[in-house]
Amino acid sequence: MSKVAVLRTSPSSVLEDYAKLMRSVSYESAIPKDRKTILKLNLSWTLFYPACSTPPWELEGVLKTMFEDGYKDIDAVENKTVVTKPTRGAVNNKWIPVLKRYGLKFTPLTDVEWVTYEPKAELMVLDSKVFDHVEIPKMFIGTNMLHLPTQKTHGHTTTTGAMKNAFGGLLKQVRHYCHTYIHEVLVDLLTIQKEIHPGMFAVMDGTVAGDGAGPRTMEPKIKNYILASADQVAIDAVAAKMMGFDPMEIGYIKMAHDKGLGVGDLKQIDVVGEDISSVNYGFKVSRSPVIYGDQMVRKGPLRLIEPLMHTRLFIIPRLLSEGYHDYYWYPVKGRKHVKAFMETEWGQLFQKY
Repeated sequence: MSKVAVLRTSPSSVLEDYAKLMRSVSYESAIPKDRKTILKLNLSWTLFYPACSTPPWELEGVLKTMFEDGYKDIDAVENKTVVTKPTRGAVNNKWIPVLKRYGLKFTPLTDVEWVTYEPKAELMVLDSKVFDHVEIPKMFIGTNMLHLPTQKTHGHTTTTGAMKNAFGGLLKQVRHYCHTYIHEVLVDLLTIQKEIHPGMFAVMDGTVAGDGAGPRTMEPKIKNYILASADQVAIDAVAAKMMGFDPMEIGYIKMAHDKGLGVGDLKQIDVVGEDISSVNYGFKVSRSPVIYGDQMVRKGPLRLIEPLMHTRLFIIPRLLSEGYHDYYWYPVKGRKHVKAFMETEWGQLFQKY
C-alpha cells in the first residue's frame, strides 16, 4: 500500500510543517544520500501568479529539511517552454533568494547536455507516435528526483502534479508536440524516470491551489494543505480527490495505476497526517482559449492543419499565447487576483522573500 502524507499548515509554521510532512513518510529512505538529488521546480508562468508555480516556501521547506538531514549534493532545475523563460521566472517567483541562502544555484535545463536515451521498457507513444527517439538531460541519469509541483487544475490533463512536473524536465522545448497524447506521454515519462532515478519523491504545495483554467489562468484559492509521497501516482491521486475529482477517471492516473507504476486507487493508499475523507475543494476544470485552440488543432476538427505546428509557422500560435496570457489576461484579469493575494498572510510571506 502506498503512503501519502497530507498536513494542514500556515504561513507561520510552513517550514517546520514541510519537515514534519516529509519525515512522516520516511523520505530519507526514498532519496539515497549518496547520490545527487535534482529538485525539479515547477514554472508554469514566467510571471508570478498564485498557485501557478513552486512558491518560495515550498522550495525553502524542502531544502531546509534536506540540509538538516545531511543531504549535500543538490541541484535545482527548470526548463523552458515556448512561452516561459526559466531564469526570469526563477527571479519573479523568488526562488533565487532561497537558493542563495542555501548556497545553491539555479540551473536552466536549456544550459545542460541532452543525450539520446533508449528505454528498457516498451513505451506507449513517446518514441513512436510523438518522436522517433527520446532525448533527456544527461545530468538526470543516476540521480535522485524530487518534484515540487503545486496543486491545481489543468486544461489538458484535468489536474497536474508530480507526474506532469516531469513533462517540463525530461522533454525539450518542443514538448508541445506531445499534447495529442498527453496522458500516454506522462505515463511514458514515469516509466523512464523509474529506469534512470535511483530515488524519487514528490512534495506538493496546496497552500494556495488553482481552480479553473489551469495551469495559468486560474482562480487562486487558499487551502492551507501540503502533500508528500514517494509514489508519484498516489500523490496525484490524493491531490485530485481533494480537488473534487475521481482520480481513476483521469487518464494519466488510471493508465499509470494499471501499468503498475504507482497506485491511483484511493482504497489502496494510506493517507497519513490529516483525515481528508470529507475534503472536497469543489474545483472545476476549464480551458483557456489557448488550450481550447490547441486541442482543436491537435485532436479536434482542425487537426488537418496539425502538421503546421511542426514548422516555422508555429511562431504564430506561440505569439498568440504569449499575447493572450502576458498582455491581456494577466493585466486585465490576473492582476486583481495577485493584488488580493498579496493582502493575505501567504501574500505577505511571499513579499518577505
